[in-house]
Amino acid sequence: MAVFLFLVLVSTGVFLDTTEAQEDLSKLPDNYRKGVELAVEQINSHQTIKSVFLFFKSVDKSDIDGGFGVSYLYHRFYLKATRCPKGTVNANPSKCAFRNDRPQIDCGICYKIHGGEIQSDPKPYVHCIHKPQLTQDLLKIRAEHCNKMSYANGSPSLLASKKP
Repeated sequence: MAVFLFLVLVSTGVFLDTTEAQEDLSKLPDNYRKGVELAVEQINSHQTIKSVFLFFKSVDKSDIDGGFGVSYLYHRFYLKATRCPKGTVNANPSKCAFRNDRPQIDCGICYKIHGGEIQSDPKPYVHCIHKPQLTQDLLKIRAEHCNKMSYANGSPSLLASKKP
């Protein structure tokens, strides 16, 4: 009986932990959501991916107003595997339950947006890696890459203007 009670408490705690931490992609500002959608599309198109990955949680966001309707964005977030197989149409968290037996993917993306559209110049930078393989050196390389891109027009670096 004690083992059963323990299992119920543990499984409830895991369920509460994932639902409390999960954020709703539709509540992100449009410009950030478009970046997440770009990363999700790239991750889910890899041949080695067997399950659909979906947005799970934002870690860090920053943007710089470049003037004339141009913004430069940086967004770090987690993707999480779902129980839906690759190729599932209109995958979303209500349709595809998140899996707790796979590591999350940590993504960092920086891009230029104008008129609500991600621009191809400079090319958007998408860097995603399974969390267990993420190191401080990789985070530093990611930040340096975003800061080196043609995102500065005399303004501070993109990562220097992080939002809480």
